[in-house]
Amino acid sequence: MSGDLENGKDYKYIPITSVTSHTGQEITTDLYTYNIQAVNVCMVGNKDDWVLVDTGMPKSTDVILAVVEERFGSISHPKAIVLTHGHFDHVGAVVDLVKQWNVPVYAHELEIPYLTGKQSYPKPDPSVEGGLIAKISNLFPKEPIHLGTHVEKLPSDGSVPEMKDWKWIHTPGHTPGHVSFFREKDRALIAGDAFITVRQDMLFKVLTQDQEISGPPRYFTTDWQSAFDSVKKLRDLHPSVAITGHGSPMSGQALSDGLQKLANEFNQIAVPDYGRYVH
Repeated sequence: MSGDLENGKDYKYIPITSVTSHTGQEITTDLYTYNIQAVNVCMVGNKDDWVLVDTGMPKSTDVILAVVEERFGSISHPKAIVLTHGHFDHVGAVVDLVKQWNVPVYAHELEIPYLTGKQSYPKPDPSVEGGLIAKISNLFPKEPIHLGTHVEKLPSDGSVPEMKDWKWIHTPGHTPGHVSFFREKDRALIAGDAFITVRQDMLFKVLTQDQEISGPPRYFTTDWQSAFDSVKKLRDLHPSVAITGHGSPMSGQALSDGLQKLANEFNQIAVPDYGRYVH
């Protein structure tokens, strides 16, 4: 089972944390988010019938297993793991969890090369306008993981395996195959890094988790026009609640107003004034 599973060669513990680390929040009875260091993972569903969305930072396997045991019991495991994208802070534990659980992983077909060791993402840009996190981004893991045959592409009809009533939405810009997940009946959104609710490039705001809707993390985003189009696409869904890859969940009027402001002022709020990928 594990012969073709391998982490990136430079995967290591990243000493970044926040005041919300190791805290969880139940959004609905079947939608739960948990923060590990400064990244959110989601559990969608109920005991014996649930899916894990994203797998956090490298070296977070034990934390995720402990949270699963507390929420669902010691023998519970998901029907599948679904990824918004393949950056190191969203796939940090996926290799170890697949070895542990023997479950399939699903991602957009454009992300598959980054999840099977065939291609590395463009290097993060420490020269981009932003705070200290941006400046040290060149220290983050860059090597792709290798899931081999254990990763499959999301169905072309927009459905999400093992996530009834949810649809995946292609929201590129941060990465080519970035996806978000939306459930129409309660307008719940799992946005990944298409937009976030904290300024992820600034160390103080990461530590304190000051809530504000922001564009995708600047140091890793390579296509700002696509990122803008993705924000508008998600705004037009009129989500009632959003769980983002970084920052606290947001709902109601604050979410609506924040998304509208981000769409209206995307160049001023999200796009850095300078950096390798700005133009």
